[in-house]
Amino acid sequence: MTKNEKISTARSGLSASGCVDYVFFGSDIFRGSVYGEGHPLNIARVWPVIDLCRILNWLPDECYQPVEPASPEQLNLFHDMSYIRALQMAERDQALQDADMQRYRIGLDNNPIFADVYRRPATAAAASLMGADALFESRVKTAFNPSGGTHHGMPNKANGFCFVNDPALAILRLLLKGAQKVAYVDIDAHHPDGVQAHLSGDERVQLWSIHEKNRWPRTGQSGDNGEGFARNFTLERGAGNDELLRCVDQYILPEVARFAPEYIVLQAGCDGLEDDPQSGLVFSNIGYWQAAEKILGLNKPTLVLGGGGYNPISTARAWAGLWGLISGNDPYRCDLPETASRLLAGLEWSHRWARNKPRRWFERLYDDASS
Repeated sequence: MTKNEKISTARSGLSASGCVDYVFFGSDIFRGSVYGEGHPLNIARVWPVIDLCRILNWLPDECYQPVEPASPEQLNLFHDMSYIRALQMAERDQALQDADMQRYRIGLDNNPIFADVYRRPATAAAASLMGADALFESRVKTAFNPSGGTHHGMPNKANGFCFVNDPALAILRLLLKGAQKVAYVDIDAHHPDGVQAHLSGDERVQLWSIHEKNRWPRTGQSGDNGEGFARNFTLERGAGNDELLRCVDQYILPEVARFAPEYIVLQAGCDGLEDDPQSGLVFSNIGYWQAAEKILGLNKPTLVLGGGGYNPISTARAWAGLWGLISGNDPYRCDLPETASRLLAGLEWSHRWARNKPRRWFERLYDDASS
């Protein structure tokens, strides 16, 4: 291979052996789909990450994989078929009978019925399933699905803004294909109750979660091991980078290494950032990236998912930087070009925190490291 061929290979994500090192899954459905006025997820999250990475020249076409919605049969790996049919009916009719709403919690508890209430989560799930397939078949080393990470979903009901549990689906897909050990690591501010409730009794799966103490859903207290194979670490309100990284270094890294998984599923929700209104944690995105980088440094085939993230600007910056780490770019010293600044400044956000947006959000990708 010539020097120019090696450079071209590195930029495209294609290794010299022909294996794609990393892939970014996305869909145009996220450009127009909204949860509804007043909902915390009535913000743009996925497409700004895609566009920001493209502006930074971090996402060549050959590393981007468009996704179509998963079929009911694919979702049935984790979800009850009656629930899946109810989701489809809710999308078709934009309504459900009261009894079905109560049974499936669709249209209740901040799980609204909206135009793409089936197709949007089914697309996120398809991306995670495709990522699991790509890892198992050794087609990639790292797969990134920022639309995923919906870790609250239950087999038979919506829960916590989550209609489909794509992390559970990805784990089950790996097991179905023959994986013997899968590690699930979750750094979202909220505990992954849906994943723990239904997978922590399988000795082939070990779960680790770092989340804010007493934050909704108020499960996963320290010492809670679920059905036997979960480890939970709670952080006090106001915890920052030091507490997060200490937990990763002292517990997550050595314990995952001892478990020796074949695959890792990393739920990288960024609602623990100081700029996010949905938790009391105060990570900077530098600390968040460092935590993710340490887990990626275990050098296992890894599916990296999104999750929580309720400030569209900080979420776009955090997940773009996460893709930067995956794709061999440096988010820690990345100043934003004018086109990127305009993209972020144009994101709509009705939260009161949007009234006084600091300039740093638009000048550089990285936060101060002092949190």
